[in-house]
Amino acid sequence: MKNLTLFIALLILFTNCSDNAKNEKTISISGAFALYPMVVKWAEEYQKLHPDIRIDISAGGAGKGMTDALTGMVDLGMVSRAVTKEETDKGAWFIAVTKDAVLPTINSENPVLKNILVKGLTKEDFTKIFIRSDITDWSRITNGNTKEKINVYTRSDACGAGEIWAKYLGKKQEDIRGIGVYGDPGMADAIKNDVNGIGYNNVIYVYDINTLKKNSGMEVLPIDLNENGKIDAEENFYGTLPEISAAIKEGKYPSPPCRDLYLVSKGKPTKMAVTDFLKWILTDGQKFVSQGGYVELSKEKIEEENKKIKN
Repeated sequence: MKNLTLFIALLILFTNCSDNAKNEKTISISGAFALYPMVVKWAEEYQKLHPDIRIDISAGGAGKGMTDALTGMVDLGMVSRAVTKEETDKGAWFIAVTKDAVLPTINSENPVLKNILVKGLTKEDFTKIFIRSDITDWSRITNGNTKEKINVYTRSDACGAGEIWAKYLGKKQEDIRGIGVYGDPGMADAIKNDVNGIGYNNVIYVYDINTLKKNSGMEVLPIDLNENGKIDAEENFYGTLPEISAAIKEGKYPSPPCRDLYLVSKGKPTKMAVTDFLKWILTDGQKFVSQGGYVELSKEKIEEENKKIKN
């Protein structure tokens, strides 16, 4: 009986050690749709170098990423907005890994497309559409004859895209009015399927990473930044993915809705696999950023974020 008890105890010990070893070789990540494609790309490239490491990634919005990270459900949360003091007080540790922007989007068959691409919309126009509902049909924008109703879409999930777009308009995500849709893919589909729709999407869901052109059915509604009633040459940078990426990098596209994207954990990561993955992202991993349709961090920013890992 004693031998049996000892055998069972050793079996449990061996199993626990085996599980712990497997856990040390696994990285779990969840969160922002905005960062999801880039992290998938990083994971694929990193695993080519480290085939013994398993990386599990799921999208669900920045809110879920932060919650999962703070509760220890995942090693890293993907967050596409600024990390708040309340979250850092709860132990949130974070590093910026890349940057992108949120773009106002409409259907490529919009009834006033030709005029609206020439004229664009000001921040006040967007506020009247998304926040106050003062503008409800497309004729109010172009002074045209069409009375087609504007169908406004917003995100139903707690997300960085909604928060950063609302911040651009001086409000919070819950202040945005419209039909709620879940996730970036859901928003893109809603716009593609509604000629009268207007919404907002992260860059990577507007452009095709292979053709570098806008996805079929989607168009960017240009922002009249100097509010002179037309889109000037220096404001016209939405044609291709490289053009909008350059505008974000050079600061031509405003911040917000341009912003850094983060990976967050509950306290500084102690798992060696996680730490090594983060170090790789900020070094060799940065060469995949532009390939993934995102914008690289500045050298100064990368150095600053690397210090957070080393200290």
